[in-house]
Amino acid sequence: MNKFLSHSLLLATACSLSAAASAAEWTMATPYGDASFHTKNVKQFAEDVAEATGGELTINVHSGGSLVAHGEIKSSVRRGTIEAGEVFLSTLSNEDPIFEVDTLPGVAGSYDEAYQLWQTTKPLITELFANQGMMPLYAVAWPAQGIYTDFELDDPERFEGLRVRAPNINTQRYVDYLGGSPTETEESDIPTAFSTGRVDAMITSSSTGNSMTAWDYVSHYTDANLWLPKNIVFINQRAFDRLDEATQEALLEAAARAEERGWQMSRDDNQASLEALQANGITVSTPNEEVAAALQAAGDRLFSAWQERADEQAQQVLEEYQQQRGN
Repeated sequence: MNKFLSHSLLLATACSLSAAASAAEWTMATPYGDASFHTKNVKQFAEDVAEATGGELTINVHSGGSLVAHGEIKSSVRRGTIEAGEVFLSTLSNEDPIFEVDTLPGVAGSYDEAYQLWQTTKPLITELFANQGMMPLYAVAWPAQGIYTDFELDDPERFEGLRVRAPNINTQRYVDYLGGSPTETEESDIPTAFSTGRVDAMITSSSTGNSMTAWDYVSHYTDANLWLPKNIVFINQRAFDRLDEATQEALLEAAARAEERGWQMSRDDNQASLEALQANGITVSTPNEEVAAALQAAGDRLFSAWQERADEQAQQVLEEYQQQRGN
């Protein structure tokens, strides 16, 4: 091999190694299984990022809590153990009441209101994440929450002593106010919780009921339209800062598309899930007057308790949203 050819090969190899070294590979954890529309959206987001950056940034998504447990995802991203994560936003309510505002009954009862609530609270939530070295990318709402039981929920007294799966502290308080016994259970553990008798009922969306085949353990779904909670996807700020400007821009553009796509996916999934529940034998109904009154009374208590906990900044943000909504 002549010297010129040898030099060219060495140069090509060096350039190739340099390009490989500049490419970033991120790890992302989500607690939701592959059947969830949120996970489908996250995986599409990762594909969009890889395509838009020409492979300069790849995001490996670990679903179903397979890599990091739900309660550890945020702290793992904060430490930089992983670069990205997705959590149920209201599980962070112990840090600040603004994180649970989307689980207050009556605050946002439709997708349009839920999106407006997100836009109004986003600056404060972004600031709180930034204070911990993280950056939100996007948030997507679940369908409105309802109540799954193995009986017709026609009397509020049936809540008394009922063991109810409640995924966050606000829902746990709500179940308490209804007279039930709240049990914290991750989505992936729902079938086991029912089969072992840890829970008798659950408050969650049509989507979760469908993806978890709720018809295997309950017979009724009361479509109570309690609230539309959100998942939030976020990243480690230092990991973002290490990206070049073009890659950063491509990432943010993909996140904006994921948010828009995700909200539409939620709407579509709600309708498809309600149809699937009925097709598999679950009776879907709305609350009667007595049950609706009990739900409203518990919701009023929940809202009052939130106001007592929330600082002035959080209350001002909620008031701003209510003024925008015309309340």
